[in-house]
Amino acid sequence: MAIAPLSISLRREQAVFFTKPFMTLGISIMIKKPIRKNPGFFSFLNPFSREIWLCVVFAYFGVSIVLFLVSRFSPYEWRLEETVLGTAVTNEFTIYNSLWFVLGSLLKQGSDISPRSISGRLVGACWWFFCLILVSSYTANLAAFLTVERLVTPINSVEELASQSDVEYGTMRAGATTDFFKNSKLGVYQRMWDFMSSNEHVFVQTYREGIERVRNSKGKYALLVESTTNEYVNGRQPCDTMKVGQNLDSKGYGVATPLDSPWRDAINIAVLRLIDYGELAKLENKWWSTNSECKEVEESKASEMLLSNVAGIFYILIAGLVLAMAVALTEFCCKSKTEAKRAKTTHMDAMKARARMTISGTADVDGSKEAAPVDSAASGEASVDSRQAYTPPEEFRDRFDDETGEFIGLRRLGR
Repeated sequence: MAIAPLSISLRREQAVFFTKPFMTLGISIMIKKPIRKNPGFFSFLNPFSREIWLCVVFAYFGVSIVLFLVSRFSPYEWRLEETVLGTAVTNEFTIYNSLWFVLGSLLKQGSDISPRSISGRLVGACWWFFCLILVSSYTANLAAFLTVERLVTPINSVEELASQSDVEYGTMRAGATTDFFKNSKLGVYQRMWDFMSSNEHVFVQTYREGIERVRNSKGKYALLVESTTNEYVNGRQPCDTMKVGQNLDSKGYGVATPLDSPWRDAINIAVLRLIDYGELAKLENKWWSTNSECKEVEESKASEMLLSNVAGIFYILIAGLVLAMAVALTEFCCKSKTEAKRAKTTHMDAMKARARMTISGTADVDGSKEAAPVDSAASGEASVDSRQAYTPPEEFRDRFDDETGEFIGLRRLGR
């Protein structure tokens, strides 16, 4: 009878009888534990994935352009201003001011200008909501990335191990683990066996030799070993090895007895009794967990947020921008219709006049040309003659013609 870490396999079962498994295990990957890395200079970018950062940049420019367009089309963003050249129609939301307003909102600093039209306020409200959720999510995820040392492993799964060439891997030359790879029909395990069989130097004679090779390889060798051995060694000094990935298979340790042994049934009953009463679980916990010589620092559970985690706020932002553009177009059409009735002209002519002002960004309000429609209520200015209301500065009065209301120098230049 053999009581040892002897895994149950088909070939062994043909030679001896095995009892019920008293411990379950599987083939696992042992590597040298990498050195923990402190946060880098650009660790503040880690809370969000690259896709999120790119979408935020596109959203910034997209919102700025939409704010600029709706401010141009909405009549409530235009105002009359007195300048040294006369009365002019201006719009505060130029492309530069739109970029500045959106940037100030993103950085929670505000801006010295704000939209007055319904469409502009819709754009602002949607962007503020977007920034609220985005900044809150970023702040909540930032602390873990800046305060916790992160353990970066060269491989994290058997698929990564099989698909790379920097880290060699092997196992004990003869044993159940070798038979597993040799007889496996799965493509990834077949590739691993082809690599090992064509590189004989990756095999070891004993697990002790393989563990020492892992420790001395500077992260360039991985040992395929049973999970029980892997976890036990990882909990012993010098605490420089670790297990990565999931177990490759599932099997158990059993007590081997001779063929037709009369002790087999009795041992099976004893093993099942120890399992039911929790005695085997207590022993496993004692030798693998409680008596561990390595005090592991709790690994950070934080991970970068993916685009799927915050996709909802992008959808809300897009919907808000579309709604704002629709409202701006409605304001444009309604105001044009009102101006057409007031000027006793066609709706199309009023829309063309307002469109010219929207595109050019200026309008003549001195009477030399047909004035473009401007909302006097939105501008906050009274409907008065700009020449009569304008008083030039002291240094320009000697060149100002009171009768015509023009600067003499500008008139000579053909204003």
